[in-house]
Amino acid sequence: MELKPVYIVQAKRTPQAKAGTQLKDIPAPFLGSYLLRNMLDKTLIPNDCVDEVIMGNVGTPAKYPNIGRVIALEAGLHKKTSGYSVHRNCASGLEAVSQAYLKVASGRSDVILAGGVENMSRMPLIYGKEMTDLFVNLMKAKSVSDKLKAISAFRPPFLSPIIAIEQGLTDPFCGLNMGLTAELLAREFGITREQQDEFANSSHHRALAATKEGKFADEIVPIIYGEKLSQLLSQDSGPREGSTVEGLAKMRPYFDRKAGTVTVGNACPITDGGSALLIVSEEALKKYDLEPMARIVDYHFHGLEPERMGMGPLVAMDGLFKRTNMSLDQMDLVEINEAFAAQIIAVRMALKDKKLAERFSVEKAWGEIPDEKFNVNGGAIALGHPVGSTGSRLMVTLAHELKKRKAKYGIASLCIGGGQGGAVIIENLSK
Repeated sequence: MELKPVYIVQAKRTPQAKAGTQLKDIPAPFLGSYLLRNMLDKTLIPNDCVDEVIMGNVGTPAKYPNIGRVIALEAGLHKKTSGYSVHRNCASGLEAVSQAYLKVASGRSDVILAGGVENMSRMPLIYGKEMTDLFVNLMKAKSVSDKLKAISAFRPPFLSPIIAIEQGLTDPFCGLNMGLTAELLAREFGITREQQDEFANSSHHRALAATKEGKFADEIVPIIYGEKLSQLLSQDSGPREGSTVEGLAKMRPYFDRKAGTVTVGNACPITDGGSALLIVSEEALKKYDLEPMARIVDYHFHGLEPERMGMGPLVAMDGLFKRTNMSLDQMDLVEINEAFAAQIIAVRMALKDKKLAERFSVEKAWGEIPDEKFNVNGGAIALGHPVGSTGSRLMVTLAHELKKRKAKYGIASLCIGGGQGGAVIIENLSK
């Protein structure tokens, strides 16, 4: 089957905020629905002419099952509009976009809204088995004596919660949390603490400069927050004013406290946020008089060892370049999610060193990514990593920066918890 061209018409995101701060009380669906409404209001597309809404989300709230459908209805789309949710850990937003791409490219759909949302602040504390069993036995008890017997089994340690976000960031296959996978790469690649802190410091300064210069203004839709909905957040809250390598060096290793090099300063913070793209066919461009922003060239996902999940961008980019018969040299901009400074440094090292690349069954050294092309407005170490959204957030930022520079091609990639990588190439069409 010959695939049809697939276009990005609009790409928007929320400001991103550290967990427990400005966006902590906003349920995840509302980090997406207002973005969809904002984008559609700028077009002639009627509410009943969106074929589907596809949204990535990792920590799905019990109150909002199938968050994609909830977002569609909250955005005021017609009830006939199909909506569903996808989960591919850190790349859930990219998975949503990739499914939209396939549906439009195959001719099954013409207008799809795709992206991802995550409110990591609201990921719950969970009762353990002992306390859960106590509640079950209490509900089953019919007589007063049975109820008292059930209650008498209670012990204070039963109240020790399971932290959902901590459990979710630990790989069930290799048993390592994400920070320890970064520690493994730092040891294997000989990446020093100083190198990681220098990279992190650069990310903060780039993000701060981009914010002050208004580079994110076109991609961010401000959001109202607060108990009385009286405050407006229009910028990311993560970038650290006055960040220095010396200051970062004072932070203690967080994951391997005895011999580690990964800290909360050279890793991405836990973050809340959302992002979305309006993806259409050529027929929809003509029908609704839309101006294309970019074209999705292709995407690729690839697996590798869970304990080295940080190398996911290497294998995903390699697969995508082979699939498209394109090369790293053709990319005017490169966005790779900064889960950890150590893994970003390792990926860049392996891209230019064939021997390092071969450790991951990558047969070619694709080359060096110049600093002037790489995460030019900072990355997740400064901006944050709301896991369900990041895959699509990278695309939003990339599309806008390509437009500003009048550049042609860009690639966005990220590592994925569980041992995978994802990548997508887009072509700028903005005039």
